[in-house]
Amino acid sequence: MRPRQPLPRLWLMTDERLGPALFPAIERLPEGSGVVFRHYSLGETERRRMFDAVRAVAEERTLILLLSGRPEQARDWGADGSHGRGPGSGLRSAPVHDHRELRAAERAGADLLFVSPVFATRSHPGSRPLGLARFAWLARRTALPVIALGGMNATRGRTLASFGAYGWGGIDAWSGAVAD
Repeated sequence: MRPRQPLPRLWLMTDERLGPALFPAIERLPEGSGVVFRHYSLGETERRRMFDAVRAVAEERTLILLLSGRPEQARDWGADGSHGRGPGSGLRSAPVHDHRELRAAERAGADLLFVSPVFATRSHPGSRPLGLARFAWLARRTALPVIALGGMNATRGRTLASFGAYGWGGIDAWSGAVAD
C-alpha cells in the first residue's frame, strides 16, 4: 500500500461490461485519480489475476486502487483500501443509496462515500435516480467526502460540485461509451 495522499476526486468503477475497454479507461484517468475494482462475476483466481494487472497500471500511473470486498482481502492483495459495507481497517469507501446507508457507512468508519445513482445509468437499469435535490440532501448530511455516481460525466461532475459532491466517478464516462 502506498503512503496516504489526498483522496481522489475522479474515479473509475470497474465492471465486466468494460471488457477490453478496461485498460484504455484506466489510461484516460488523470494521475491521482482512483479505481474501484469490482469484477464480481469472475472466479477468485481470474479475479485476482485481473486485479494484479490493474494494480500494476495503477501503480505506474499513481492511481489509488480500492478492492471491492473485505478489508482483509484488500490488504492481502496489495490494494490501497477497500470498498464495501461494514467496518474495516485501511482506506475505506462505502456505497450509499439513501440516508440509512449513509449513517451506517459513517458508523462503520468509511473515509469516502459513493452516492448513487444520481442520474439514470446502465449500471442500475430501472432504478429511480436520486436527482439533484435528493443527492444534495444526502451529500450535505455528512462531513465525509461524497463521490457522485450514476450517469456521470465531466460536465455533470462540475455541476454536482455545487450540490455537495467532492468528486465523481463512472464507468461509461471513462470507457468512451458516453460523450461529455
